[in-house]
Amino acid sequence: MIDVIVTRKIREAEGIYSFELARADGSALVPFSAGSHIDVHLPSGLIRQYSLCNHPDEQHRYQIGVLLDPATRGGSEAMHALEEGSRVQISEPRNLFALAHAASRSLLFAGGIGVTPILCMAERLAQINAPFELHYCGRSAASVAFAERIRSSSFAGQAQLHFDDQPATRLDAAAALAGYSSGDHLYVCGPGGFMAFVLEQARQAGWPEESLHREYFAAQPPSANQLEAGSFEVVLASSGRSLLVPADRTVAEVLVDGGIDLPLSCEAGICGTCLTRVLEGEPDHRDMFMTPAEQALNDQFTPCCSRSKSARLVLDL
Repeated sequence: MIDVIVTRKIREAEGIYSFELARADGSALVPFSAGSHIDVHLPSGLIRQYSLCNHPDEQHRYQIGVLLDPATRGGSEAMHALEEGSRVQISEPRNLFALAHAASRSLLFAGGIGVTPILCMAERLAQINAPFELHYCGRSAASVAFAERIRSSSFAGQAQLHFDDQPATRLDAAAALAGYSSGDHLYVCGPGGFMAFVLEQARQAGWPEESLHREYFAAQPPSANQLEAGSFEVVLASSGRSLLVPADRTVAEVLVDGGIDLPLSCEAGICGTCLTRVLEGEPDHRDMFMTPAEQALNDQFTPCCSRSKSARLVLDL
């Protein structure tokens, strides 16, 4: 854990603040790569993940951007309550959304607050003179953060801003995604609907799955069928111990209550911290962390949100 101080808090757009974090003792922070995020341990006890959006060569600060989500579970509200001088603890940076530095071309798509990891990627790609385009979409100019930073950046000529209330600027996804060549890579971050649209347009334009990279900021709400899912049994392979998971509790809750030391962070199937190996049974995957191909293997799952299609899951615990 790293003790940090909020050295700057800036209103970037409607409902969005950026926070600059520096070590409490004044020493250098751990280096990070474009696409990295940190866990912020809030005074309320909540832990939330935020992407780093400053230049990846900087070690005197980490910068994050936080949208006050109307459907907040408390994390963004607690972040917005922090002021300059507030002290919090954070994890070292982790990267689950890394750039392919050898890409022949990179297309970056950001929707709303999803710009934070994308902005860091643009900084890095510009630094190494790699070919890329940035498409940043939002409802209006007033709702998007870091627009002026992009306009005044060294990569301003490679960036396009698209606003729903300005028809002339709207994203033409088909045109942006045309002309895929081997070695091209696409990165997208933002609301679920926006990401699904960009990824589907890319697939229709001939982009292969291995060239598509995404990072989710929020878990998708469960479907009616998922909400109706019943209870099932989890078995700990190390001891043969069996635990019942009722319909109204998560596997993670049952395991932790049973004294199992399970690492948890987002508790929404986004970060992969709790990823657990499955030895028998068929998981009902509800995470946004693994790819569809990884989920299809059914050899691991996220107990914080996923359930079981079979009556029993045997876990490598």
